Amino acid sequence: MSDAISYRLDDGVAVITLDDGKANAVSHAILDGLHAALDRAEGEARSVVIVGREGKFSAGFDLAAMTESTESMRALVISGAELLLRLYGLGLPTVAACTGHALAAGGLMLLCCDRRIGAAGPAKIGLNEVAIGMALPIFAVELARERLTGSAFPMATMGAQVYDPEGALAAGYLDVVVDPADVLATAIDEARRLGQLSTGAYARTKLVARTAIITHIRDTLVADMAGVSGPTP
Repeated sequence: MSDAISYRLDDGVAVITLDDGKANAVSHAILDGLHAALDRAEGEARSVVIVGREGKFSAGFDLAAMTESTESMRALVISGAELLLRLYGLGLPTVAACTGHALAAGGLMLLCCDRRIGAAGPAKIGLNEVAIGMALPIFAVELARERLTGSAFPMATMGAQVYDPEGALAAGYLDVVVDPADVLATAIDEARRLGQLSTGAYARTKLVARTAIITHIRDTLVADMAGVSGPTP
């Protein structure tokens, strides 16, 4: 597991913490760590909480890899999409504790969790790719279309709209906004509540609800990314 990822089991809730000491940029190491944590959760937990460091949930994909070369950017984004799809279709209930900024891949992680608890404050949440000269891949557009409100979708994707937590609540990135001191406890309580449901029934219902989108994304991912360029320097 990556040094930036920690894991603990709290009475059936797998609490996965992202903390690289900086902006929680999503690198290959972070993705590997998240996969390892989810492997462990699937073996022993009834639900999952993903939480960021104070003030920062995730600022998106690692900029060094995104700007190193087109090949490096595509490899990272494809790997990120695979992790996001795993999270989106995970048989266990998933809850995000959004502790602060959640941009690009960070915003997508919110879209992939079943429930999203946000910390009140000056955080920036959204998909800012178009604003930095990068077209949104199909997988990002489809996840946004499925989770965001219909009225927010155009500006949240094509318009690269970034929201504060209250705006993110209205747009569909978050389900609840609470005091920052309460965000993790609220997320764990929600995960524990969902974990009391039948795991088999929950997993089956999620599978039925999301398989079509997951299949479409998987079928188009590699070909779509072959036509996507990285952010404008």
